[in-house]
Amino acid sequence: MVVRESFLTPSLSLSRESIASADDYALCRRIMQQASKNYSFASRFLPRDKRPYVEALYALMRVGDDRVDVSHSGFASPLAAIEDWERTYWSAFEMGTSPDPVMRAYLDTALRFDIPPDTMAAYFRAMKEDLVVRQFPTFADLWHYMEGSAIPVGRAMTHILGTRPPYQVHHALPAADSLAVAMQLSNFWRDIWQDWNEMGRIYIPLEDMERFGYTPDDLAQRRINRAWRDLLEFEISRTEAYYRQARPGVAMLASGRWGVMTGLEVYRAILPAIRRNGYDVFRHRAGTSRMDKMLLMLKAGWHVLVSKPLPLRRES
Repeated sequence: MVVRESFLTPSLSLSRESIASADDYALCRRIMQQASKNYSFASRFLPRDKRPYVEALYALMRVGDDRVDVSHSGFASPLAAIEDWERTYWSAFEMGTSPDPVMRAYLDTALRFDIPPDTMAAYFRAMKEDLVVRQFPTFADLWHYMEGSAIPVGRAMTHILGTRPPYQVHHALPAADSLAVAMQLSNFWRDIWQDWNEMGRIYIPLEDMERFGYTPDDLAQRRINRAWRDLLEFEISRTEAYYRQARPGVAMLASGRWGVMTGLEVYRAILPAIRRNGYDVFRHRAGTSRMDKMLLMLKAGWHVLVSKPLPLRRES
């Protein structure tokens, strides 16, 4: 499909024959804006020419998430819905196009930025696990889940934003993995009650609950005691460590450093908000105001100005 210039949005310029239209990308933008305030806010500080592709990435995964957790309308079950989305994905790469506008936009993005198709294989595995897995015995089990639910986002983002010399994409991936995990863990701790109350899921590793003497029954009773505060503080401290590991990788990116650092700061701000709320994630949803986000955006800009990437190690 050749997209005529008159159809393009100001932030999208398709100079070659494109698989997707501006309308396809516009749909992805609407999906992201409706689904995530934090992600939408941070994306404003990405380069304009990269935003549509980031929106396509977000929309691809949001459609799958919603088929599992929100509605499987048109399908016999959530499993049938996510399996259909997976077939649509692989068919798009095989055929070079797709009847679905979100998939066309993502396919176009993946081909432009050399995102390997296998990047999303673990994502579909994790979405199907969501239908049957309600608890995670160990942090290693939770990490395995996040290898599909979070890490593909960071890796695809790294391809889209690129790396600056002398770094290559594979140099930035460990930090991208850490940031993706940290952001998802922040969401898990913020949404503990919602996930339990609405879907019966506990993302806190059971080994951690046992270590601190807090039970699933305590969670169901929304019990806030010393064990709960110590448990949640342990998870927050663990998450902070992943944010620290992620920071040096931002400086490796060729573009979008301000936007990525803004995302890091906005999602990281969930953690002190939980503390300020007295670890009461049952009655108070930790978040940031618009003014808070603006201050975090300025803070992120300062970090980008002064931060330097880690020295590149010689590869043997």
